[in-house]
Amino acid sequence: MHGDVADDSSWALDPEDDAQPSVETVGRQLKLWRMAAGLRAADFATLMGYSEGLIYKIEQGVRIPRPEYLAKADQILKAGGKIAAMRDDVEKARYPRKVRDLKRWEDEAVELSAYGTHNLHGLLQTHEYVRALYEMRRPAYSVDEVERNVAARMARQSIFDREPTPALMFIQEEVTLRRPIGGTMVLRRQLERLLQVAQLRNVEFQVMPTNREDHAGMGGDIEIMKFGDGSAVVRPDDQFANRVITDPKQIRILELRYGIIRAQALTPRESLAFVEKLLGET
Repeated sequence: MHGDVADDSSWALDPEDDAQPSVETVGRQLKLWRMAAGLRAADFATLMGYSEGLIYKIEQGVRIPRPEYLAKADQILKAGGKIAAMRDDVEKARYPRKVRDLKRWEDEAVELSAYGTHNLHGLLQTHEYVRALYEMRRPAYSVDEVERNVAARMARQSIFDREPTPALMFIQEEVTLRRPIGGTMVLRRQLERLLQVAQLRNVEFQVMPTNREDHAGMGGDIEIMKFGDGSAVVRPDDQFANRVITDPKQIRILELRYGIIRAQALTPRESLAFVEKLLGET
């Protein structure tokens, strides 16, 4: 069996998280199914392949079970799919609070325009790159926080599988393509991923060269999401506040700035050639 620290079958939950009631309900249901099967927590833990302590924490709503945990519990307890179906109840809780609105907006957006200054946009990042970013954060994240954040970021990339596909536009500062986050091999695979994404029909990818004398993006990152009803939200660069802008006048100003940044950046064709050149040099 695995210990709780190394366990990868669940996520920790902030006690003040508004998803707490849903997680507690799932935990109670799992306990009822286990007891109905006549299994002690220790016996169930052995069958599941995890620690008894983890079983109790999930049943008490302290930890969020992953989908694979629910699927295995469903099989062992012969629940006929009823436990596995609980994944929908914990889907919201699996993401950190600050990510939930972002995931919802990205799922609903018909157009997304992003400009990044320090890191590649989260939708473009490989799993290795994401992990390296979270592991280098200071103050350091716990192992559990790293795992949960990595899983949440990678889950956002389901946007590429949506139908109908949204229009996605990315502008990245040159430095974000050169900085070897996670090491040279991680960077190589990241550049290869960029080349794949940049060639998708619904994606426009551009690079802002470092040697530009005139640059409208010095104010920081921008992300504009537009929806089918004509509304929009903007996430400007803000390290300490998870704020968004919905005021039409402010959105128009940021749209204007983004348009100028696009004009100043390399064209999509030039950008593709630029990434290919970097890959050859890496």
